[in-house]
Amino acid sequence: MLGIAALSPTYTLHSETFMMRAFIQNLPKAELHVHLEGTLEPELSFALATRNGVKLDHDTPEALIAAYDFHDLPSFLKIYYKAMEVLLTEQDFFDMSWAYLKKTREQNVLYCEMFFDPQAHTGRGVAFDTVIQGIHRAQVQAASELGVESQLVMCFLRELSAESAMQTLLASLSYKEWIVGVGLDSEEKNNPPIKFAEVFARARSEGYRLTMHCDVNQLNTLLHIRQCLDDIRVDRIDHGINSLEDPAICAEIARRGLGLTVCPVSNRFVVQNLTGEEIRKMMALGMKATINSDDPAYFRAYMNENLFALAEEAGFEQAEIAQLVRNSFDVAWLSDERRQHYLDLLDRRLG
Repeated sequence: MLGIAALSPTYTLHSETFMMRAFIQNLPKAELHVHLEGTLEPELSFALATRNGVKLDHDTPEALIAAYDFHDLPSFLKIYYKAMEVLLTEQDFFDMSWAYLKKTREQNVLYCEMFFDPQAHTGRGVAFDTVIQGIHRAQVQAASELGVESQLVMCFLRELSAESAMQTLLASLSYKEWIVGVGLDSEEKNNPPIKFAEVFARARSEGYRLTMHCDVNQLNTLLHIRQCLDDIRVDRIDHGINSLEDPAICAEIARRGLGLTVCPVSNRFVVQNLTGEEIRKMMALGMKATINSDDPAYFRAYMNENLFALAEEAGFEQAEIAQLVRNSFDVAWLSDERRQHYLDLLDRRLG
């Protein structure tokens, strides 16, 4: 006879999963590593293509998703940059940014620092003004209508020249009050941080905060992390999982209180590993690991889905999830007053 005892393990599992998901959903959260161009969902991509008369390589959003066949950073970037071709007008950049900001509110992400890649657009003939004005208009509307606070982090494409990055930096100065910091992303091979030392020194002198990508398992990654720390003197490191290979680097990151913006589901696609144990080790070493979605339209996972994955696949408990969320507010580029506001919200939720 199939009794209650036989059913209880399955019931308990489902109940615990439900409770953890509700816990994660209800936490006020911050996201510090999301590429706006990586939030371009296939349905919106098709809508923009139709509006702008752009021919896509696939006939349906489902076919486009099926073509997301990437297993490392270069294979991902090839698909990523091709998809941007539908972004042409200020309204396009507004629509993309507004869609992401609405999604964040649905997931109780109340603050976000969003990357954008102006060179990926100016290189196609889209003006810098067009890009940033569309994004900023969505930010203003999201703050007013959704209660979502956001700031922009302008990234340079590391496969392009330092001269191109400097030109982009100078173009940004007219909008300096709209941009909190600068970053470095895209193809890391043969493009070390030191290549952009002069650009980042100028950015710091202009009042920008500094971050750089050190993606997982890239060539010379420890050298790149060391350059970030010693030569560029970054305020934060994006990804940074490989820092765990060098105890001295870990100790220095912890000593400086630098944030590490880790993206678990992204890691699973790019290096076939959710990196849950690595995140735990960072936390044990006093490193400020944070959880983020990276390019959620491509990895099919926004903030909450990344936290769900850590809980359900890597066994993270509520206290660990809460600490990761707290870390995000701790290392966010916020005023002390705004940071405390969000930490108070978090503490009230945790009770």
